[in-house]
Amino acid sequence: MNAPSHTHCVYLVPTGSGVGLTSISMGLVRALDRSGIKAGFFKPVAQLFRGDTGPERSTYVIRNTTELKPPSPLPYMDADHQILNGEMDGLMESIMESYQSVADEVDVVVVEGLIGMDAFEHAAQLNQAIARSLDASVILVSAPRGDSMGKVEEELSLTAAEFGGLDSERVLGCILNFVNAPRDEYGNLRPDEEAVEVLTRGKVKRESPMFASGRFSLLGFVPWMRSMAMSRTIDIAQHLEASILNEGDIQQRRVQKVFLCARTIEHISHVFRANALLIIPVDRMDLFIGACMAAQNGVPLAGVVLTSAHSEPIPESLMRFCRPALDSGLPVMTVRTDSYDTATHIPRMNTEVPVDDLERIDAGMNHVASHISDSWIDSLSSLSRERRLSPAAFRYRLVQLSREAHKRIVLPEGDEPRTLRAANICQQRRIANCVLLAKPERVQELAAHNGIELHPDLEIIDPATIREEYRDPLVELRKHKGMDRNMAESALEDNVMLATMMLKMGSVDGLVSGAVHTTADTVRPALQLIKTRPGNRFVSSLFFMLLPDQVYIYADCAINENPDAETLAEIALQTADSAAAFDIEPRVAMISYSTGASGAGSDVEKVAEATRIAREKRPELMLDGPLQYDAASVESVAKSKAPHSPVAGKANIFIFPDLNTGNTTYKAVQRSAKLISIGPMLQGLNAPVNDLSRGALVDDIVYTIALTAIQAGQSEE
Repeated sequence: MNAPSHTHCVYLVPTGSGVGLTSISMGLVRALDRSGIKAGFFKPVAQLFRGDTGPERSTYVIRNTTELKPPSPLPYMDADHQILNGEMDGLMESIMESYQSVADEVDVVVVEGLIGMDAFEHAAQLNQAIARSLDASVILVSAPRGDSMGKVEEELSLTAAEFGGLDSERVLGCILNFVNAPRDEYGNLRPDEEAVEVLTRGKVKRESPMFASGRFSLLGFVPWMRSMAMSRTIDIAQHLEASILNEGDIQQRRVQKVFLCARTIEHISHVFRANALLIIPVDRMDLFIGACMAAQNGVPLAGVVLTSAHSEPIPESLMRFCRPALDSGLPVMTVRTDSYDTATHIPRMNTEVPVDDLERIDAGMNHVASHISDSWIDSLSSLSRERRLSPAAFRYRLVQLSREAHKRIVLPEGDEPRTLRAANICQQRRIANCVLLAKPERVQELAAHNGIELHPDLEIIDPATIREEYRDPLVELRKHKGMDRNMAESALEDNVMLATMMLKMGSVDGLVSGAVHTTADTVRPALQLIKTRPGNRFVSSLFFMLLPDQVYIYADCAINENPDAETLAEIALQTADSAAAFDIEPRVAMISYSTGASGAGSDVEKVAEATRIAREKRPELMLDGPLQYDAASVESVAKSKAPHSPVAGKANIFIFPDLNTGNTTYKAVQRSAKLISIGPMLQGLNAPVNDLSRGALVDDIVYTIALTAIQAGQSEE
């Protein structure tokens, strides 16, 4: 029995153990998803290795990091038993039935194969049989060790032979993982060491005869990244079987470097740095006090391990003395082993990501996805029934469009830690050229305390050095309001006002604020100085609502309290233009409590009139109303309530009749569906200014900067 032809099956086969098969499987699912391809995941047979008590890692992680719900895999012992009893056909039927439950609803299924090891003697046989039954394309997964490809080429050739060889049409190519990873003399990964670049994609493709013909493709080249291997402090505590003396932030802090501390404190002051795990003998309380002083001064140490410890390693009086440091979040644990044994035991911990470390798993999926061949992914997109914009695809597109825009974005809250980290990420990922308004020495201090290695191109401007440059232009702009030079000097003491002047005078292309300022603080200077774009009478806002399988846009949910019909029509047109700028094909629903002529009243009439005005101005736009929310979004409801509407059942832009409805709906959907929303994004200004929630996470700020850069490019056009 073969899989139906409309679903493409990609079967991942490892060339051996330790190649990171799970991370490649999950990363490939992410790469497909963010390219708008509806992907599924399937693990036919579970393998639990020594010390692993379950659940099966890949299936568990996919269920908990995506909206996919793959079926549980068959335990290896059950599959092994059926093979030994000559029941291979029945086993394949059972696997096919399970696979079909995934394949029916998607365009591409990523199938994770089995790892061949002594304990799993039938792994290779199962890989061959399953790939044949699923009519799958095979991709080999391998990991170079050192600067030579010789060993990898040998492993790839041997594994490919099981599926017809390197020239077989069934074998598409390979993905290389853990490229340039640091290893010890036995080939084991050393996550505490830095990578040394000896292999590049170009060098491998140029010098390896395996890829010369072009038939066997290098579909992925995933470099080692040390940050992807940073374990949480709690993981190391569990590995050491340590006793927790002070929990602090043990669940959140990560270990970048381990230091064995035994010398006098003046000789080891360099170890008191962010993400450092300090191993300190229990009789060296001077070093422990030094660690506490560093923590109290804002250095986020990963933690302290006190060695050779017994019942009560720290006197109660000393615990009271160190309490402020402990309350700052410093994790402290004790072990009975000595310092040397403790330090040498840490590198032996399992390098697989714990199934509950969802932050690291998500980062790993994104890392792998960004190193899969774009051209190969694009070739699969032709298989898609209908290209869709998933949340992952939308975020990915944001990054791509912002990179193309090449814009300079000012951040007036430059010495706010989340803003600093987000700006550094944007600089590293080339999302935008960020300008931090802050004293450089303060930024350097914050970076050191938070373990941030500042990108050399990140621009930091001391506000005091540029205020005078914008004083007279501000007086000129606001003299009709009675502003003089003294008033301008005072106004420019506010970094948001200063940043807005930089935007007004063309020194920067966009502005993002709000991590510590109110919406009014951010928006008021923009309304005073930036003004609205020609053809726009006012400013409105939108939210990008990242639902599990698609992206919706809600407007206006933050600015206009009770717009009239003409204003409502303009909000719809502004929002449609914004959607198009982000490669979202606008399908606009004008929301009301009534669909069509089913209801009456002034509120419904306002929406109907707004629909008429918008259609008259933009007859080519796919727009309809009044529509109830369910008629606009649910196809089955649309068939009965608005069967002739071009928008009903497939709307992706929802224009709410007033601020009360819009704000309430966006918050209700966001909270009840537990989804991510990006915004509010302001539209209608002459230049982009965007507000942040004061509870914004680093990722929220990163994507808001990306939005702003894209808007700046759109304004220029």
